Amino acid sequence: MRTWQVDRRKRTRHMIELGALVVKAGIVDLTADDRAIIYGAMLWIAAKLQSHEGDHARDSWARKGKQAFDADRHAEQKGQRA
Repeated sequence: MRTWQVDRRKRTRHMIELGALVVKAGIVDLTADDRAIIYGAMLWIAAKLQSHEGDHARDSWARKGKQAFDADRHAEQKGQRA
């Protein structure tokens, strides 16, 4: 396989994983899959990260995301033991 094909597959996988996060967070359902709302929210996030509040937002959102991932992992492990 050529280098550009490998790179393209990596990029595609990365994009699919990011899209899955949008679904996992419930954003698709909450916006009725309105792409303008989703894109607007992402633009708002980007602006927030570029603002003077960026470091605080980044830390807060990272903490919340890690807690959610841990909770999901815990629920999956608990479900496998049942």
